[in-house]
Amino acid sequence: MRKNTLSLIDTHCHLDMKQFDQDREDVIKRAHEAGVGSLITVGADFDGSRKAVEIAESHDDIYCSVGVHPHDAKDFTPDALATLREWAGRDKVVAIGETGLDYHYDHSPRDVQKRVFEQHLALAIETKLPAIVHSREADKDTLGILKASGINRGVMHCFSGDMEMAEAAMEMGLYISIAGPVTFKKADELKEVARAIPDDYLLIETDAPYLAPVPRRGKRNEPALIVHTAQEIARLRGITLEDVARITTLNARRLFGLPGEADTGSIAYKIRDSLYLNITNRCTNKCTFCVRFRSDFVKGHHLRLDSEPTAKEIIKSIGDPKDYREIVFCGYGEPLIRLDVLKEVADWVKKNGGRVRINTNGHGNVIHKRNILPELAGLVDSMSISLDAQDSATYDKLCAPAFPNAFDEVVGFIREARKHIPDVQATVVEMEGVDVEKCRALMDGLSVKLRVRKLHVVG
Repeated sequence: MRKNTLSLIDTHCHLDMKQFDQDREDVIKRAHEAGVGSLITVGADFDGSRKAVEIAESHDDIYCSVGVHPHDAKDFTPDALATLREWAGRDKVVAIGETGLDYHYDHSPRDVQKRVFEQHLALAIETKLPAIVHSREADKDTLGILKASGINRGVMHCFSGDMEMAEAAMEMGLYISIAGPVTFKKADELKEVARAIPDDYLLIETDAPYLAPVPRRGKRNEPALIVHTAQEIARLRGITLEDVARITTLNARRLFGLPGEADTGSIAYKIRDSLYLNITNRCTNKCTFCVRFRSDFVKGHHLRLDSEPTAKEIIKSIGDPKDYREIVFCGYGEPLIRLDVLKEVADWVKKNGGRVRINTNGHGNVIHKRNILPELAGLVDSMSISLDAQDSATYDKLCAPAFPNAFDEVVGFIREARKHIPDVQATVVEMEGVDVEKCRALMDGLSVKLRVRKLHVVG
């Protein structure tokens, strides 16, 4: 029985290769014991693709892709393409590739690499499967071919480019997969990419048997070692290993159509050492930058509620409040819409030794047509209030509030909150039209700390 509670997916390994011929089943067993729930074994040549299909079809938790690496593009034939098309119809085949361009070794002529890459992308579009893309020292041509193909599902495997390339790939809908080199001491540019990729585009892999992470660098890599890569990504992003596992597993399931994606909204969800409470999806703003207009997920948690939970259901979902640094009312909507439920749950949390924080858009007094802040005194330890802009015109443009004079109401709410809540801060998102320094000056005038958030970084 597996004791590890992690749930990771190695989205790119080569279990077919000869390096695993002596202990392939032991390698798979060690992966599961390390918390790798599923693996995708990737075809890198015609024979390897055939073996990948065989391995996947003989193991419940292994899937595969079929394709020919640019190194072997010179050997690609129309018959090979026809066979790849046939294999692509198998249930355990979830992607086309790996395919792409490799100008470092040039084992195949570049014009041949390009033609075969284009054929693979066309096959991916035809079969409605994502493409697994290899690119080494060929950024410009890789991006050009991807864009011309019209493909919008795939992954840049074992990413080694810069942030500009990552952004160009993500604009086309491609995920960015980080492998063992992110653990290398001098991989500064890759570490920055791993830190900056939005949650919704992040994948992890081993590329085993190659590129073993520190502390096994230079030895044979295997899927169990993906934990070291995940730990480094967690460190870089300031989140936990469990957060990375949940985020990347969700992304892998969505991209490759793997089973297990959550289909109901979470009431309570953990990020780092805090527990967040998702009590409503209703909001009085329609902010252009809000995650709920582009995804049902935050840090791998499904937050689209089917119905609003009762106070009893919320309390049951918390467990012991002392297990967390703080209990945060947040979620996909404005929590102060459900003031009575919030107060009941907050009172229970405080009586049971917990700490309470509210993340709010600052509309509480307008919603309830009274000053609600005295009612929260003693129940709430801290409050984070979304300022979002430096003036009314910018606020209305970015947030599309449901009532007039919303910006002035938010500023007034922040001013009043200082009288009743021990710790108050305002937040603003770095984006076009927002003057952060004017926002800071406005909050300095209220003696309130301003926290500046990155666009599309949630949780």
